[in-house]
Formats: sequence, C-alpha cells, structure tokens
Amino acid sequence: MLNNELTKLLNIDYPIIQAPMAGGISTTALVSSVSNYGGLGMIGAGYLNPSQTREQIREVRQSTTNHFGVNLFVPTAFQRSDEKIRLVNDLLGPIHDLLEIEKNEIPSPTYESLVESFNAQVAVVIEEKVPTCSFTFGIPSIEIIDILKKHNITVIGTATTVKEAVEIEKAGMDIVVVQGSEAGGHRGTFIHDHQESLVGLMSLIPQVVDNVMIPVIAAGGIMDGRGLMASLCLGAKGVQMGTAFLTCVESGAHPLHKEAILQSTEDQTILTRAFSGKWARGINNKFIEDLHEHETSLPDFPVQNSLTQGIRKAASIQNNSDFMSLWSGQSPRLAKNQTVEMLMKKIVDEAKIIKKN
Repeated sequence: MLNNELTKLLNIDYPIIQAPMAGGISTTALVSSVSNYGGLGMIGAGYLNPSQTREQIREVRQSTTNHFGVNLFVPTAFQRSDEKIRLVNDLLGPIHDLLEIEKNEIPSPTYESLVESFNAQVAVVIEEKVPTCSFTFGIPSIEIIDILKKHNITVIGTATTVKEAVEIEKAGMDIVVVQGSEAGGHRGTFIHDHQESLVGLMSLIPQVVDNVMIPVIAAGGIMDGRGLMASLCLGAKGVQMGTAFLTCVESGAHPLHKEAILQSTEDQTILTRAFSGKWARGINNKFIEDLHEHETSLPDFPVQNSLTQGIRKAASIQNNSDFMSLWSGQSPRLAKNQTVEMLMKKIVDEAKIIKKN
C-alpha cells in the first residue's frame, strides 16, 4: 500500500529512510534494525575514516540481509584564519577550565586530506557493494557519480532549495532528499547563503517536485505517519527521519541527548554555528549561548569542529549537557523512547489508517 517507485528503487518495503546521523548516533544496531523492519537504514560515515567505514558496513551486513546505505560528506574548500582560531581559543578557555581539560590540540584537517579520505570512502562503498550512497554538503564529481552508478549503487543528493535540487538532478543523481528548515543537525546547504536556504518543508516539497523528474524524499520535522502521508500528498515519494530515530533504544546518542529531546518543546531548538562552524539545528544550551554573539566570527567547518571536539567529548564523559551538541529537529514533542520496531510499526499503521480515511 505504501509501495512506489522509491521503494522499488531502494528495494525496501516502506518509503522510510533513517537519516544518516554522523558522530556515533547511527550505530550498527540502529541501521540494521531500520532495514530489518522495512525501511532503509543509513550509516552516517561523515566523521569516519575509510577503515572505520568498511568496518561498520561489514558489521551491518552481519545484522541484516536487507538493503542499507552509507552517507558521506562532500568536502568543501574552507578558509583557515589564525585570527579566528585565536579568538575562539580565548572564548573556549574558561570552558576548558570548567571541564578541567587541556586546550584541544587536535589539528584541523586540510582540504586535501578531506578529499583524500572522501575518495577512499567512495572506493570502500564500491568495494563493499553497498546498495545506496547518499551525499551531504554538496555534489560529488560527475566521475564519482558515474562510477557509483556503473556499480549499480543508487546515488542520493541532499538539497535545501529548488536550485540545489535541480543541480543534483543535472549531475545525474538518482534521488534527492529535500531538507526543510525544521530539520535537526547540520544543514545540507551548498549553493545559497544560510538565510536563503531556510525554506520550510511543506513549501519546499511541491516546489522541488514541480522542478525535477527524480524521486523526492522529504526531511525535516517528520516524526510519524501523519508526516509521512502529508509529504506523500505534496508529491514526495518518501521521508527521511532523524530525530524520531535518535531517541530510539538502538540509537547511539548520549542518554542526556535523548532525554533533552524528550523533555524539549518546539521553541527550544535553535540554529547555531557554535559547535562546528556550519549551521545546524539543536536544543539551545549554555555553550550555544556563550558563543552566540561571536557566531559570525567563528572559523569555518571543519576547523571549528576540531576546536570544540575536546569540549564535546569531555562534556559527554562528564554527563554535562551544557556543553554537548544536542541536535534536534523542530518536533521534539513527538519524540518517544521506543524501539525501532515500535516506531516503524506505528508510522506504517498510522499511514494506513489515514490512507483508508
């Protein structure tokens, strides 16, 4: 009843994709459970190196015989400013003292090293015969798209505007995820400025659908069967859900992160560059507030991400949610502490009831 060209293309029972949440949230248990219960589980490999990517692909394979995918971050050129780094280190000093940790000395990666690692990850995806590969923060080269497709790998892009979706289709990608401004975590914007890309999902879906021929997946604030059916009504062929899966038992999110979402309301999420240097939506906390007035002066991603890494790690170990990145979409009231099986069943049951009515 929920089958369409997307479920056929991705070889799944239901048009539900688990958002690829990098940084340890997309555990093998989460990815394989989503695939086992009829959706498409996605490994968030954005922060993994090539050998870690291979390792998790093999682990997922041992836990599911169904299709799953891998998501990669497209490397983008960035400015490294010593002046901005000095400013941030001054701002972070009191937080290091508070958490009793040394200043983070992890060198930020160079653009060249990111490209090298990215190309090696693409090679791993091909060698391991992963059925689906999605990309965030840009469009990979035509050569990469072509070689993936030659190996029968379905290629998915991420867009936050109609123009970005059109470029993804032009590049020859098979499917586009359209990310509304409600979405938690990092914005997939790569053409426009941050402000111009904050289009709400319900506005974005029909406008993208009218301008591309490839299937559209809706992402941002979708938590249940109502969100799925609303997206399908507007012309999307499926949905990608992050926050709904983040609070599941199988997710690797820190217990305090899950609890923060379960206790939050729709007006407590905010867009910030404080943690990574790239705009992302999360629950407002002390760290975001401390850096708020300096937001535009912060170094670009991934430099800022490297500079705050020690703080996030220490806060996590010390169970201090004031300094953790608590990524969340705008529908936290709809989040539940449940298993993937319960969530998948609930979405499908709700969708079927709505379809009947």
